[in-house]
Amino acid sequence: MTSSGSSSELPRKEAGVLRGHEGAVLAARFNGDGNYCLSCGKDRTLRLWNPHRGIHIKTYKSHGREVRDVHVTSDNAKICSCGGDRQVFYWDVATGRVIRKFRGHDSEVNAVKFNEYGSVVVSAGYDRSVRAWDCRSHSTEPIQIIDTFTDSVMSICLTKTEIIAGSVDATVRTFDIRIGRELVDDLKQPVNCISLSNDANCILANCLDSTLRLLDRTTGELLQQYKGHICKSYKMDCCLTNTDAHVSGGSEDGFIYFWDLVDASVVSSFQAHTSVVTSVNYHPKDCCMITSSVDGTIRIWKG
Repeated sequence: MTSSGSSSELPRKEAGVLRGHEGAVLAARFNGDGNYCLSCGKDRTLRLWNPHRGIHIKTYKSHGREVRDVHVTSDNAKICSCGGDRQVFYWDVATGRVIRKFRGHDSEVNAVKFNEYGSVVVSAGYDRSVRAWDCRSHSTEPIQIIDTFTDSVMSICLTKTEIIAGSVDATVRTFDIRIGRELVDDLKQPVNCISLSNDANCILANCLDSTLRLLDRTTGELLQQYKGHICKSYKMDCCLTNTDAHVSGGSEDGFIYFWDLVDASVVSSFQAHTSVVTSVNYHPKDCCMITSSVDGTIRIWKG
């Protein structure tokens, strides 16, 4: 674990504001190449933007309740989304049409992710389960259900062979899909978001005791803890910068924090929003980040 890159290279200048959602924005995500972003929120819509030019491209409407998470395939052709209506939606980006709705979760769905081929969607729910759905099949039944959690599953990350999920039951669980093995790391505090380092060696977990925890993905060893922000009752993203030199997270008071990965010092913090920061998402290549908030805005930050 090495730290490189000075704090002067962090995206701290506001480069734009995206407005259009009515009410809280619950997530904002860059697409694979960072040229576009998707957002979703309390107004039951998904929105596609060019954040660098401040342009709203398309709105996707079909959800019956708030939309909590969104992800786009690497070829930018399909979107998956989920939320309060208990369904996972699979969309065509160009036409805005819903291709399929996957039903099976017994309660709100908190998180969705495509696998790297865009052929499978994995979802995590308030019903304590993680479910995998085959996008190419016409069956709406899940191809896999993981139900070993004892509380709401909040967040998921995928590798080539594993599903990693964080839960309010205070665990991060890693499921090896090939051999059916489950590894459990108990963080002793409810987990509301997880994120992988870019080198995939570490898992960053946002916990409801206002602490971010960095785990070794192989051993589960606690490598570092990051504090200073407020995270007690909201689902809030966390991420690493694209160099893995810094950790970033939002705060319930509208602040954004950057910590040094290795020594966990706060290298920067600033007021980004007027209310809870729900999402922080780092550009895959550039010194750029998008944030979203309960204040209804998405903001673009550059160096």
